[in-house]
Amino acid sequence: MTSKKPLLRVVAPFAIFAIVVGACTGGGASNAPASVTPSTAAAPSGGESAAPSADAMAALVTAAKAEGTLTTIALPHDWCNYGEVITAFKAKYGLEVNELNPDAGSGDEVEAIKANKDNKGPQAPDVIDVGLSFGPQAKTDGLIAAYKVSTWDSIPEAAKDPEGFWYGDYYGVLAFETNKAVVPTPPADWADLLDPSHKNQVALAGDPRVSNQAIQAVYAAGLANGGSLDNAQPGLDFFKKLNDAGNLVPTIAKPGTIDQGATPITIRWTYNALVHRDTSAGNPEIDVTVPKTGRFGGLYVQAISAYAPHLNAAKLWMEFLYSDEGQNIWLKGYCNPIRFEDMSKRNAIPAETLAKLPDTTGAVFPTLDQLNKATTLITKNWDSVVGADVK
Repeated sequence: MTSKKPLLRVVAPFAIFAIVVGACTGGGASNAPASVTPSTAAAPSGGESAAPSADAMAALVTAAKAEGTLTTIALPHDWCNYGEVITAFKAKYGLEVNELNPDAGSGDEVEAIKANKDNKGPQAPDVIDVGLSFGPQAKTDGLIAAYKVSTWDSIPEAAKDPEGFWYGDYYGVLAFETNKAVVPTPPADWADLLDPSHKNQVALAGDPRVSNQAIQAVYAAGLANGGSLDNAQPGLDFFKKLNDAGNLVPTIAKPGTIDQGATPITIRWTYNALVHRDTSAGNPEIDVTVPKTGRFGGLYVQAISAYAPHLNAAKLWMEFLYSDEGQNIWLKGYCNPIRFEDMSKRNAIPAETLAKLPDTTGAVFPTLDQLNKATTLITKNWDSVVGADVK
């Protein structure tokens, strides 16, 4: 297979995303600010922090090493290849990485910042990786600090805050991950999940009241059941049917529960499902299917805590994530990195990595406003409409 086919498959969904989100982000091009020497202060002043020049980058590395540690949260090693990302970062810069609650959701990450505003100890996260809707709200609440990485201009304008408070990092499409030892015939579309043969078999990869991944799974189900990007209610209605039929398992699915057969059909991002398929190596046999309808793409964003105890380490982490090296490590984990188009133009992506990406043709991305409204609807009404206590 040539690199052109996977290239087209990846660019097409992002092109759709750029079009629909662009109208919501406002503003024109945001020029990268002049370089400054990185601050060594533990807490930001609230203003925009500039991306370092070569000399300032060296100073940033020195300042980060003086801090010695970076505290992350909600970064499972099998999510977007974060295990390799963390290992490579530690090896490159010699910093320790304190990993908090790998299985937390986006809402939990934001709450961790709130709960540790005055805490400079190991429970205070320096950085967060959250669903798109959580970034702007965290900015409004004064929980994150502005910082523009040196590759800022190659991040599409539609996928970043013009002031640098949050910025898109990668995206994927929701898929069905099936343990074929338990379910020999995997579901091909959303309607298949309602089949009586799937009683006690369908699960979400998070609590839809706080998890971005689970919230967007409900949103996606709505697209395939009479809803639209402006109307997520059919998604709640679908999951009510799923729960009433006894098909919904109120357990947060993880690789272990999938392998054990406790959650044999799990709705989650392509990159998570495909990595699990690879690591399982046929024991059990895992099938990953992008549904025929309701193909839904989701963007995640990075941000630095406004109360980061290790501010320079946080900046250095962002520089690494948004470098070609960091973006390619994500891509190896089946995540479509936000700088994909820039890197592909420069032939900076290995062809063998591109060839492994799934076909996500037709995936749609909500605007920020649409996503915010859907998130509010789903989180506030899940209990009253669906009534399943997913935990």
